[in-house]
Amino acid sequence: MQGPIEPAREPRAGLAELRRLLAFVLPYLWPKDEPGLRIRVVLASIAMVAAKLLNIQVPFFLKRVVDALGMPADLLTIPLVALIAYGAARLGAALFQELRDALFARVGERAGRRVAIGVYRHLFDLSLRYHLERRTGELGRSVERGVKAISFLLTTALFAMGPVLVELVLVLGILLRLYPWSWAFTVFATIAVYAAFTIWTTNWRTKYRREMNRLDNLFAGQAVDGLINYEMVKAFTAEEHETRRLDQAMAQYEEAAVRSQTSLSLLNTGQAAIIAIGVTVLMGLSAARVVAGEATVGDVVLVNAFILQLYLPLNFLGVLYRELRQSLIDLENLAGLSGLKPEVADAPDAKALQLAGGEVRFEHVSFAYDPRRPILDDLSFTIPSGRKLAIVGPSGAGKSTVVRLLFRFYDVSSGQIRIDGQDLRGLRQRSLRQAIGVVPQDTVLFNDTIRANIAYARPDAGQEEIEAAARTAQIHDFIRLLPEGYDAVVGERGLKLSGGEKQRVAMARVVLKDPPILILDEATSALDSRTEQALQAELQQVAAGRTTLVIAHRLSTVVDADEILVLERGKVVERGNHHRLLAHGGLYAQMWRRQHERVPGSYPAD
Repeated sequence: MQGPIEPAREPRAGLAELRRLLAFVLPYLWPKDEPGLRIRVVLASIAMVAAKLLNIQVPFFLKRVVDALGMPADLLTIPLVALIAYGAARLGAALFQELRDALFARVGERAGRRVAIGVYRHLFDLSLRYHLERRTGELGRSVERGVKAISFLLTTALFAMGPVLVELVLVLGILLRLYPWSWAFTVFATIAVYAAFTIWTTNWRTKYRREMNRLDNLFAGQAVDGLINYEMVKAFTAEEHETRRLDQAMAQYEEAAVRSQTSLSLLNTGQAAIIAIGVTVLMGLSAARVVAGEATVGDVVLVNAFILQLYLPLNFLGVLYRELRQSLIDLENLAGLSGLKPEVADAPDAKALQLAGGEVRFEHVSFAYDPRRPILDDLSFTIPSGRKLAIVGPSGAGKSTVVRLLFRFYDVSSGQIRIDGQDLRGLRQRSLRQAIGVVPQDTVLFNDTIRANIAYARPDAGQEEIEAAARTAQIHDFIRLLPEGYDAVVGERGLKLSGGEKQRVAMARVVLKDPPILILDEATSALDSRTEQALQAELQQVAAGRTTLVIAHRLSTVVDADEILVLERGKVVERGNHHRLLAHGGLYAQMWRRQHERVPGSYPAD
């Protein structure tokens, strides 16, 4: 049974972490079957090297300028040339860095796109149980952070950490070659202490960032829940209740954020102190050499320029490491999503459904969402090709579960479900669901036009086909009277339409799909009696020649069914057509009388 993603474990350190990181990043850094992106990676790498080589030259040109200023005879020659070279080197380094970013931008964005699409597709492959147990807001935030993490690793970490390390090695080599070993040692010791402090402190404060992530997910999930159920919130005047819930979540987030920021301030203060001490010691050593006549002022300026050039990248390296740790946590969450296995999956040898009429057969089917609470118990029935079977019964009897099993959102606990003799577990789910159309009780509409919502069944359908489906569902005249017609946007979850209008749009959608197997799951529950009666003839026309399963609470919609099953606590307690069940005087007759008494005169008692 799938459940929520477990909290990410502390990322492993050392070579194992590096190997895992490289294994994850490499396919996006060097994508297969995309030579254009590989060329961009090579060119961006060349630009990166060129930028660093030019950057290393800047302090040398500055040294020549300073030293030459002490020799008036050369005032009009060497300083001018050195100044031009200094400016050109700085400009060239900046240009190559921007060129690197421009070349690599498409690689990083394409990687983020591929990751997002891959995870999105995988989420659709996961089973219904998983999505019922997850909050949409949390899920979206986890995916968003994971996509940002892979983009960060490719664009920032790869092309920032590598160049800084290369530049550091070059600077240490230059200092060892041209100056006393104590200068290079001071630079190395400063950087080593800086790195050790950064890593230790970042590891210590990772728990605060992880807690922030958890609370951020909690807040996002609650916010989305409240907005999605806007009408319910307003109907129960629960605005203050929802606001308090969000405020409580935000209060917890506030505490975690304060702890995180306090620890970050401590980290930044320590980093600044280490760099300040290192620069002071190095400048003291170089100044002593100048006083002793063993170095020039230009040497002091060169060393200072090197330190300043390293200082900003080193400061950024601290930020980089912190973000790298966070990215690894986010990637572990993303990997947790990607690693989830569907509860219901196609068998390796699964075949496409071969229709030969569309006969549906349930054979001794039992099912439970939770083993402690059975839903269906030894259910057997057959819907012959082109016939209509209805399932009625009190709430909780298992009616909607039958629909979910037929779509194979879940696999049966025992027994078999067959279509034209083919066990659903041996079929490809896509081919199965393409053969079934459903008008659900809870109509789902996208925040798009009416045309797009009807055409969702067949996006390539023409306007005439869409209008024909709308006429069948008795919604065309209503749409035609709207100012925007079929281009009218229905709003979030169809909130701009009434319940009946939404249900008729759903009917038009399934008519357009033209499936051989039709499911009407409380299909007229949101319609008034007059509209329901007017629509019954159209529904009969739509169902003609199709294998039809009707799930109903309103019994007036099933009087024409070839067979009616009465479910109670997951078992068939009565079966037969409308007249036989009324004559039997059992549960069905009792339900009919209760509904008939509510709407006297609407339908005959027999």
